[in-house]
Amino acid sequence: MEKLTFYALSAPEKLDRIGAYLSERLIRDVSRHRYGYVCIAMEALDQLLMACHCQSINLFVESFLKMVAKLLESEKPNLQILGTNSFVKFANIEEDTPSYHRSYDFFVSRFSEMCHSSHDDLDIRTKIRMSGIKGLQGVVRKTVNDELQANIWDPQHMDKIVPSLLFNLQHVEEAESRSPSPLQATEKEKESPTELAERCLRELLGRAAYGNIKNAIKPVLIHLDNHSLWEPKIFATCCFRIIMYSIQPQHSHLVIQQLLGHLDANSKSAATVRAGIVEVLSEAAVIAASGSVGPTVLEVFNTLLRQLRLSIDYALTGSYDCAAGVSTKIIKEHEERMFQEAVIKTIGSFASTLPTYQQSEVMVFIMNKVPLPSSQQSIEAGKAGENRNRLTQIMLLKSLLQVSVGFQCSNMLTALPSAFLDRLLSAALMEDAEIRLFVLEILISFIDRHGNRQKFSTITTISDISVLKLKVDKCSRQDTVFMKKHGQQLYRHIYLICKEESNVQAHYEALYSMLMLISIELANEEVVVDLIRLVLAVQEIAQINEDNLTAYNRCALFALGAAYLNLISQLTTVPTFCQHIHEVIQMRQKEAPYLLPEDVFVERPRLSKSLDRLGPEVFFWQSKISEVLGGSGYNSDRLSTPYIPQLTDEDRLSKRKSIGETISLQVEVESRNSPEREQRAPAEEITYETLKKAIVDSVAMEEQERERRRQVVEKFQKAPFEEIAAHCGARATLLQSKLNQIFEITIRPPPSPSGTITAAYGQPQNHSIPVYEMKFPDLCVY
Repeated sequence: MEKLTFYALSAPEKLDRIGAYLSERLIRDVSRHRYGYVCIAMEALDQLLMACHCQSINLFVESFLKMVAKLLESEKPNLQILGTNSFVKFANIEEDTPSYHRSYDFFVSRFSEMCHSSHDDLDIRTKIRMSGIKGLQGVVRKTVNDELQANIWDPQHMDKIVPSLLFNLQHVEEAESRSPSPLQATEKEKESPTELAERCLRELLGRAAYGNIKNAIKPVLIHLDNHSLWEPKIFATCCFRIIMYSIQPQHSHLVIQQLLGHLDANSKSAATVRAGIVEVLSEAAVIAASGSVGPTVLEVFNTLLRQLRLSIDYALTGSYDCAAGVSTKIIKEHEERMFQEAVIKTIGSFASTLPTYQQSEVMVFIMNKVPLPSSQQSIEAGKAGENRNRLTQIMLLKSLLQVSVGFQCSNMLTALPSAFLDRLLSAALMEDAEIRLFVLEILISFIDRHGNRQKFSTITTISDISVLKLKVDKCSRQDTVFMKKHGQQLYRHIYLICKEESNVQAHYEALYSMLMLISIELANEEVVVDLIRLVLAVQEIAQINEDNLTAYNRCALFALGAAYLNLISQLTTVPTFCQHIHEVIQMRQKEAPYLLPEDVFVERPRLSKSLDRLGPEVFFWQSKISEVLGGSGYNSDRLSTPYIPQLTDEDRLSKRKSIGETISLQVEVESRNSPEREQRAPAEEITYETLKKAIVDSVAMEEQERERRRQVVEKFQKAPFEEIAAHCGARATLLQSKLNQIFEITIRPPPSPSGTITAAYGQPQNHSIPVYEMKFPDLCVY
């Protein structure tokens, strides 16, 4: 061997003849079953190959590859393994000169076949499969970096290599569970086809360039489809975890796009299959958390929301083909629900990988998809349409909640732009209790920037706020601007939600959290005053009960007010304020415990039906609070003004019947039903006649006013546009003519002597002063 090697090195031009001779001998020995000589010939070839790296090695390699192919064609496992080992040694050699005519198609096919070996003997089967994997690894190494070689990334090669590796990843042999412990096993025994296949797959994906990712991922998706591996989803998740960690990070969005495309392609597959794809998407998105989810971020969310909408349709119609109305598969509603939950979780996972500004865009995008009565979107009519709308609203708000939970933004103006907040709050006025709760939870997750939410999960009247260990920062300038812009809008919706009969404990807990978080995160002195006024107005809702709320709703509102005022009094640290609140709470504990959260917000609330006969000592008085806080520098004028929400177009557009009327009736600042306000009313002589007259007059006036308002609203809702335009035009013309008269009198007054002359009884005469001679006060001059 030494002589032969010396000869080959000194006369490299003879290499091809040496190779041809050895190849001829090996082929003859294989056919005559003289395997000892076969091994000698292969060893000679290996040593020559390792020693000789001259330019004329190409022809020698042709002979070498022909011999390896002959061994691989053999049915003897030992010869197949021998051929593979030689090929792997060859694959690790870096050749000096490129080869234009070499083909590896046979090797890819044969090694892939060996990877699927089903030999009866388990040990031999394992060895053949491992040889096949090593052979594929060798082919990849040999071809991947040489542009002149066969392109290993072509679909015809990838469709063989990738499934072969996945097949070995998927089949963990039983022998592995019986293998000795890792401490006793030698290095060779430790290696299994599964581990080798994983290493080879990682190497293959790690070498993939931008243009090759698609060809490498497509066979994975096809393999998972063909073998129904999406449903348990464990193997599919494992595969994509390997893929996401192996490819270059800047290519991760390509994988996600292919998964989305595959989800669209499977939109009529079983819910379990779609749920598996979505779960894998979720895992992939978490790993691709470098923020590179690609340029088409909104397209990702659009696909997921479209799948959500389709799933809702499938669940409602019971058919994958709504047009045909004939379903070939039975749709199980609980499976569709599982798929919907998976989509929502994935939307959250995706959003958490994005930078803040993109998260904001995504939330606006989702909110614009929510069908609302006040929006331009078509709300479907009929029973089925209502169900579809409701499910769509709930699913989209759930998705929005998932995104908002991971959203961190110090500037509330950026986090909640006006258009987004308007749409979100209009959903808060819907009759559906579940939708209202989602809106409250979304708002809470935006406002809670210091993780205080959990500390207000239960409503209680604690005597020492320090046990909560609240994280409080000073209200920033941006937050102050946000509250100036949107504060009244928030208060109004809190007030209206409090009036809903369908509220349950979860709603009151969310309202309590929201009030407290606004007080901690966004409150300056003015906001605190407004919140106290709001809570006192909520107390009045329960006290007067114009909306005919149940006993539970009324007690819950009283308890909510007590819990909030108890904490805000401790936050403001005004001793007299704290004292008044504690006095009322103590009085309630003695005389009316059903007005406190400890009796209301429990599994079996202890309520009272005699809420209309309560004494004044169990209420929080606006006059008293105004007095104690006014003495500590708070705005007592504002505090003493009762809170009244404004009527807006939103109330007319919402489905709720009586909001407009309710608020119209509250426009009167002085309420006749409030005992506190009676105390402030000026004393006057009251007789039976005056009372009778006041009642009759006020009722008649109210009726007239209400009727007038109803007619105006009805006219603008139902009248044709031309009629409204003509009416407004006529009024404008009348106004213009009046103005013209005034200008005529002002500009050209009749001549008169200087001075001001007025007749008896204050009637002006025809004499007046010219404008240029008139003496105006300083404030009137522009």
